Amino acid sequence: MHAGRRYSFQEIIRWTRRDIYVMIILSAIPTLLVALLGWHWLALPWVPIAMIGTATAFIVGFRNTQTYNRLWEARQIYGGIVNASRSWGMLVKDLVGTNQNRAAVPAASAWAADSEGMGNATAFDSAWSTHQQLIHRHIAWLTAMRFQLREPRTWETSRSKISNQEYGRRFQVAEWQGSLEAELQPLLSPADLAYILSKKNRATHLISLQSAQLRDLKAAGLIEPLNYVELEKLLVDLYDLQGRCERIKNFPYPRQFATISQLFTRLFISLVPFGVLNEFQKTGGWMILATIPFASVVGWIFLTMERIGENTENPFEGGANDVPITAMSRTIEIDLREMLGEKELPPGVGAQNNILL
Repeated sequence: MHAGRRYSFQEIIRWTRRDIYVMIILSAIPTLLVALLGWHWLALPWVPIAMIGTATAFIVGFRNTQTYNRLWEARQIYGGIVNASRSWGMLVKDLVGTNQNRAAVPAASAWAADSEGMGNATAFDSAWSTHQQLIHRHIAWLTAMRFQLREPRTWETSRSKISNQEYGRRFQVAEWQGSLEAELQPLLSPADLAYILSKKNRATHLISLQSAQLRDLKAAGLIEPLNYVELEKLLVDLYDLQGRCERIKNFPYPRQFATISQLFTRLFISLVPFGVLNEFQKTGGWMILATIPFASVVGWIFLTMERIGENTENPFEGGANDVPITAMSRTIEIDLREMLGEKELPPGVGAQNNILL
């Protein structure tokens, strides 16, 4: 997402300059034919063109409203992941090993200094190791999720559109540059890592491993039955949030609506120069050349609005206007590591040229 106050005019022009070139060419051809060759029959009445423009405005506006709804829903879902992740860290620390809670508190916590002696050091080490496993595996789930959500789809535009590729040089998408295996390695045991990498949907199986460990801890008497139910319910909620992300990722804005919006826009911008030409030729003389800038501006506005809708459709693909799942996941990771009492924390993800990913 853009983390500045607004896109600068220079950024917008750079992003849409190819549309400007197209409109200048489309406007210049009929204008010069009329001005130099006297082909006045090329000028068309403005009223029918304006009617097409009205229909196009409705279609483009509808599309942009729906794509914004997709973006906002994606942000709400990932906000839910933030809340559920913090809840997971809290409940793991407070509910896992409840019969040895005081011994299970990491020494780095604010109230560990008041705990009883060091007689329970072995229990403390064991409980803290279990907490670390469960929380690190959750961080691995976040990592696998964001890598899956950044995978390319045929209908996405960040990598397929030349203008988006050019603008994308202003920032780097971590999931495109890095390796999932390298990021999971410090978070998982060798056995878990090998198991996860053998699966297609890694995030799904990481939650499955969480559930399996909770079951074993309950069998060992380290989680009370009611607490076990609460933790399992939270895992189900995480599955639900993951599924909602996958629905947006894997089901595009309906292609029939996207296609008709693009067709209407292209039809309208192709006709705009002929209608504007008709108005300016009434003034006579070389004022007819004013058709070129005025028609270009009108067409550019519609093309830019259509482009904005197209680039808002897929809020997880890694574009400049997407939900910043990399930064949000890092924020969650820092929070969870601090809950464990870890001191070596990863740095937060900052914006690159005002783009936060």
